[in-house]
Amino acid sequence: MPEAAKRVSDVSLRRLCVCVALAFGGLSGCSRGGFMPGGTHAMAAGQLDSIVRTYAQANSVDPKLVAAVIDAESAGDPNAVSRVGAQGLMQLMPGTAAMYHVTNPFDPYQNVDGGTRFLHDLLRRYKGNVRLAVAAYNAGPGAVDAAHGIPPYAETRAYVDRVVSGIR
Repeated sequence: MPEAAKRVSDVSLRRLCVCVALAFGGLSGCSRGGFMPGGTHAMAAGQLDSIVRTYAQANSVDPKLVAAVIDAESAGDPNAVSRVGAQGLMQLMPGTAAMYHVTNPFDPYQNVDGGTRFLHDLLRRYKGNVRLAVAAYNAGPGAVDAAHGIPPYAETRAYVDRVVSGIR
């Protein structure tokens, strides 16, 4: 085989291996909702606590609720990406990030600010009902409205229980 053809073959094989690895990681996911490029990179607890306190206060949301959502969504990894494309600490979907003017969902400050503003809006929409707001954060407000409560999805019900128990 000519040397140039061998180099092309080697590059193609490497690309195939990378694509297979990424596809497998994206389909199999991790315990916190998806494939995390580069592995787990949880933030230092003090830095994360400071960010949570700042944006929870600015957006009138209980900092324990924000911390519980972050723990359930990303385990504190600002680089987390879910199988469905949610990104960052609070796992913002691209549409939600755009709605809250988050230009870099992997920036912990922007992500927590946008996610906390979203939680604030959900709490207002559901008249302070934390369980409904958290269900809407996970499944979307449309699913909560259609179900007239927490949707009958096992994942959402488990998520609500996990977040609410993390507030205490």
